[in-house]
Amino acid sequence: MHTITRPDLRHRLTLLIISAVLAFLFIQATAAQAAPQLPLKTQGSTIVDAAGNEVVLQGVNWFGFETANHAPHGLWTRDYIEMLAQIKAQGFNTIRMPFSLQMLDSSTTSGIDYGNGRNAALQGKTPQQVMDIIIAEAGLQGLMIILDNHSTTDDSFMHPLWYGLGGYTEDNWVAAWTKLSARYANTPNVIGADLKNEPHGEATWGTGAANDWRRAAERGGNAVLTNAPNWLILVEGIEGPVAGGNQLDRHWWGGNLEGVRNNPVRLSIANRVVYSPHEYGPGVFAQPWFSDPNMAAILADRWQKGFGYIKDEGIAPILIGEFGAKNVGTDTVEGRWINQFATYLEQQGISWTYWSWNPNSGDTGGVLQDDWRTVHVDKMALLKRMMRRPADGGTSGSTSPMPVIGRPIVKVTPTAVIITTRVTTIGAGAVTQSVTQKGKQRCSSKRTTGKAGTYRIRCVLKRPFRTSLRAKPATLRLRTTITPSTGAVTFAQRSLRLARHR
Repeated sequence: MHTITRPDLRHRLTLLIISAVLAFLFIQATAAQAAPQLPLKTQGSTIVDAAGNEVVLQGVNWFGFETANHAPHGLWTRDYIEMLAQIKAQGFNTIRMPFSLQMLDSSTTSGIDYGNGRNAALQGKTPQQVMDIIIAEAGLQGLMIILDNHSTTDDSFMHPLWYGLGGYTEDNWVAAWTKLSARYANTPNVIGADLKNEPHGEATWGTGAANDWRRAAERGGNAVLTNAPNWLILVEGIEGPVAGGNQLDRHWWGGNLEGVRNNPVRLSIANRVVYSPHEYGPGVFAQPWFSDPNMAAILADRWQKGFGYIKDEGIAPILIGEFGAKNVGTDTVEGRWINQFATYLEQQGISWTYWSWNPNSGDTGGVLQDDWRTVHVDKMALLKRMMRRPADGGTSGSTSPMPVIGRPIVKVTPTAVIITTRVTTIGAGAVTQSVTQKGKQRCSSKRTTGKAGTYRIRCVLKRPFRTSLRAKPATLRLRTTITPSTGAVTFAQRSLRLARHR
């Protein structure tokens, strides 16, 4: 029998720890997408980047800042960096981030685990500072952020207006957006403001009254643009009748955008408005059309009259801020609804943010299962079907080759740490890899690729880093970039945690 000595055991355990952490953290993206050139703006019915290329926002809602936790949910069991990495790995390019006005005024968070080094950067921070850190990390990982004022007080998403609860006034609401837009005006990956989640009940459109959401959206939107002139301004609808009349007899909360026909939102800067309705299935509310044998035709008519006309007439782009379901199989009414809606969005090239990433959304569930780690394969299959739409507006299901950046392999030797990444290119160009630690560059390398193929790129960290790893663990940031001779750049940003290694 082979007896493991204590030094040998420690060495093997360290290697196992490194392997386990890397296997868990590094999830290869299945839908590599070229990052748009920010900032964004609107052009007729489309969103375009600074180069004029069409951009379809394909994102997910990660909620929690609008709750009493004052932080995104799930951090009680996972690190925020690995959570963002998993969101990116699924192919999403945007996160809609709900928050409450109360959270902005608060100084404490809860529901964040700091054990074993998790979420260390968030410890002792205010909710606003936690938001700063998560937004910054999202930017490093190539994720765009839409800030969503979900409520005034914590957990009050059912309140119909942007004022009137917890002592918050419309002036408070405008002031909050003024401060946020000033704070993030120069943060490139913060691309927009969803001014208020789901106005409903007594909210009106085009009346000029205190409860006129169109009037308030113009005021709030202009306040944002004063500080952040490049942001998109997302405006949801209402629930009740609009000035000028409705073609449909009922709507989801925040879903009635029929008022745009006669009373569109007017802002101080052109090409910034994006209209953002929400759409749900029978799992949220049993609307009468879900029990009608002509459901498919009724849905198509509703989508066209409710918001599709805005895109078709070139008034502005549409972004579906929320849609989601527990069941996506076509053996259920809910599944048939969401499959039809997914096809509609895919064919129309409409931007969307799915509700939600979190599994703890009572009537929809989430992309993640209850363990906060495993994705629902059936839901992601549906969403990835929508992600396949080419940016040039062609049909879905394109089989064009795409660059791939593989999972890095880390090898620790007595004298060095070697990080090797395999990449697949689709043409001539260059591949670069850099390693930083606390903002300081530890290693960089570059390799020229003469043609399409699979290549390996390596960074070698010797002394003093290898020496420091003998005394304490380390966290590194790895960025791998494929730069073709022509075409868009593809990159992957990852966090590497290395255990202490003698």
